[in-house]
Amino acid sequence: MLAFRVGSLLSAIPRLHGGLISPHTLPSVNARHVSVRTAMTASDEVVKAQAAALRLLADDDESTIFDRIIAKDIESTVVYEDELCLAFRDVAPQAPTHVLLIPKVRAGLTQIRRATDDHATLLGHMMVQAGSIGVRECPDGFRLVINDGAQGAQSVYHLHIHILGGRQMTWPPG
Repeated sequence: MLAFRVGSLLSAIPRLHGGLISPHTLPSVNARHVSVRTAMTASDEVVKAQAAALRLLADDDESTIFDRIIAKDIESTVVYEDELCLAFRDVAPQAPTHVLLIPKVRAGLTQIRRATDDHATLLGHMMVQAGSIGVRECPDGFRLVINDGAQGAQSVYHLHIHILGGRQMTWPPG
């Protein structure tokens, strides 16, 4: 088992995809260090999620890629937008239809676990919009997914709902 300090792993992340370390490696987080172990079926997204968890992005920290999409600094294919949320096509789709729905204001919503009663109206609005988008994009059925934390494979710490469809979903997921 290889061991890295947190800073060492973060600086090694580009090398994960460069082939020096197998793309099937998962960083595991503990309080003192990060150990890297080989996993049989790890995906690049899981590796990204584990690395993102190490950064522990706070609400007032640097902007995420989603903040830059909201600001129109990064181009996206928008499928829905209102004053509270934005939905756009995922650039790395995991199904024939893969749309991401995000709140326009991240405050307090880096993860679903951080939601409070103050977020109930926004989260309810997002679920209604996710259902409407799902029906429009995938009339035969769809799946909604919210990833939370490292083990939930959350790679962007800005709450987002995946709307997946266009094929038969399998069970159990993940």
